[in-house]
Amino acid sequence: MPDERRPRLTPPIADVRRAIRETLASLAAEDAGSLVLVALSGGADSLALAAATGFEAPRVGLRAGALIVDHGLQPGSDAIAERAAEQARSFGLDPVVVTRVSVVTDGEGPEAAARSARYGALDEAATELGASAVLLGHTLDDQAETVLLGLARGSGSGSLHGMAALSGRYRRPLLQIRRAQTRAFCVDSGLEAWADPQNSDPSYARVRVRERVLPVLERELGPGIAEALARTAAQLREDDDALDRMVDEFIEEICEPAEAGIAVSVAALRANPPALRQRAIRHVVSSEFGVTLTRAQTIAVARLVTEWHGQGPLDLPGIRVSRAHGTIVFTAV
Repeated sequence: MPDERRPRLTPPIADVRRAIRETLASLAAEDAGSLVLVALSGGADSLALAAATGFEAPRVGLRAGALIVDHGLQPGSDAIAERAAEQARSFGLDPVVVTRVSVVTDGEGPEAAARSARYGALDEAATELGASAVLLGHTLDDQAETVLLGLARGSGSGSLHGMAALSGRYRRPLLQIRRAQTRAFCVDSGLEAWADPQNSDPSYARVRVRERVLPVLERELGPGIAEALARTAAQLREDDDALDRMVDEFIEEICEPAEAGIAVSVAALRANPPALRQRAIRHVVSSEFGVTLTRAQTIAVARLVTEWHGQGPLDLPGIRVSRAHGTIVFTAV
């Protein structure tokens, strides 16, 4: 007789499971029998991720557990976390770890501070448990929102290429899955997802993008905007990766040590197109001094290469940049 407890295989369930299966199969090929962990909040996206992982992981020879981070930002957050832990156990996930964090803004906005605390807790728990990967429940909709926010902030390709499917120990299997599909997965599976009130709080820019901006774009420009933004992110990530590899290939050849810093050949920088020249400048400053330059600061440094008129050094945060003897010299201050 059929198992009445098993949900009927509807298209949303099949789509989510297929996405998880592809990610888990690649992990199993790298490290058979290893432990993967699901970052679970109890919301529809992570709940669908956890349920599908519990179903698929044993079929590819992986162990699967869950990590629940209680940010302590809302009344009853401990009960919400424990409920998510119970759901994880019902999916056969083991171990299931609940950890509470303190969110300290320290100059960050509340959303960024919560994210920093969350990833710190996930990293610590994954290391302690020896997990090969942590699965995150970001969807195609999250990707589209990230791209729009990056575009609005003028953050450059680093933001416009969105979230990576693979980033260190983190995997995002659902980046091609719509939020509506994860919600349908939960409904079809008889799962009750937690509705985070912050996800409807218009004081957050991401919520305004989700509830106001994207619907207007869909209405005025036609359907498929979220998918188009996600495709744009994928294409920009490919371009960004290619440019990074090109910089990595030649950067050491054009650099030499300098007193309290590093010098880069003017001729080599000038010989490259602006995209590579400016990327090389940012790479040197970031890798050598741990400083992230804005676009305006990067362009100012590039002018020492392309528009040299004998101007003096540039004083930027943490570094001084000058031109001398056919090189651009970066020194710590």
